[in-house]
Amino acid sequence: MSQMRRALLSLLLFAGSVAAAGDPEEKGISAVIQRLFDAMAAHDGDAIRSVSIANGRIYGARASGVGNTSFEEFAVRISAAKQKYLERIWAPKLQVRGAMANVWAEYDFHVDGKLDHCGIDSFSLVKMPEGWKIAGLVFTSETTGCAPSPLGPPRD
Repeated sequence: MSQMRRALLSLLLFAGSVAAAGDPEEKGISAVIQRLFDAMAAHDGDAIRSVSIANGRIYGARASGVGNTSFEEFAVRISAAKQKYLERIWAPKLQVRGAMANVWAEYDFHVDGKLDHCGIDSFSLVKMPEGWKIAGLVFTSETTGCAPSPLGPPRD
């Protein structure tokens, strides 16, 4: 399965899980998160910038400690990467109140077709005049004990 098909499948699974309520806000939120994952897969820094707030931060909680970076630094690093990336989430829990939203979901992350790590993604989003933007991301990065994803193995 191609990268594009995997991204589409991931989007459909994610969007489908929130579309049941039919809420347009939730659909918009899921689309923004999927656009981030698509931008990572495409090494597209501009697309990462388009879905995030310029001064937003990303925090990664690993066994070695907690690190952080800005979305701008992340966009530059992803743009320069040579590996093939695939991030997938499932069973997202969404909370929306006015112009604020949170998404908590299990994920797995694959590099060059192999599982690299798994964990929890926690997105904080705000609704700007141009639509939903990711203000922050906190994630765990677990390299052992990753249960098989309900999405199955990635396919090329």
